[in-house]
Amino acid sequence: MPAELTALADHLTAYGLVLEVLAGPLAGIYDPTGPGRPLFGFFAAMAETERENIREATLEGLDAASRKGNHGGRPPVITDDMLHTVLRRRANGETIEDIQPDLLIPTGRRKGHNPSLSSIYRALAEHEKTQTYPEAVATAHADFAALQQRDRSPK
Repeated sequence: MPAELTALADHLTAYGLVLEVLAGPLAGIYDPTGPGRPLFGFFAAMAETERENIREATLEGLDAASRKGNHGGRPPVITDDMLHTVLRRRANGETIEDIQPDLLIPTGRRKGHNPSLSSIYRALAEHEKTQTYPEAVATAHADFAALQQRDRSPK
C-alpha cells in the first residue's frame, strides 16, 4: 500500500499538488518527491498499519458481540404481523400501494409512521425466499443455532 500511495503522490505532484500536514509537530508542506519521499513513505506505512489495526479491532469486537448473541444492524421495519396483513390483503386483490397507508411501524425511530413501499417489497421478497427454499432456510437456522451453541459452550 505505501508503494501505491507513493505512486499517487507522484501523480498528484505532476499536477502541482503537494502534501500538507495540517496539525501536529510536523505541520507544514512536504514535497513527496526528492527529500520528502522517505517521510511520505513512512507516513503512508504508518497510516496503513493504523488502518489494519482498526480493522482487526473492529472484527474482534463484532466477533465478541456475536458470541454474546448481539448482532448488529437495524431491526426490520416490517413485523411478522404486518407481513401477515400484507399477504392476506394481497390475496384479496389489494395492491401494496393501497395497503401501505394502513401499516404503522411499532418501534424505533420511525414509530407511528408508515413503512416505505420498498420495505414492504423487500419483506415480501424475503418471505418468498423462505417459501421457495424451506429446507435451505431450516438448514441455515440449524447451522446458526449449532454455531451459537458451540460459541457458548465452555472451552
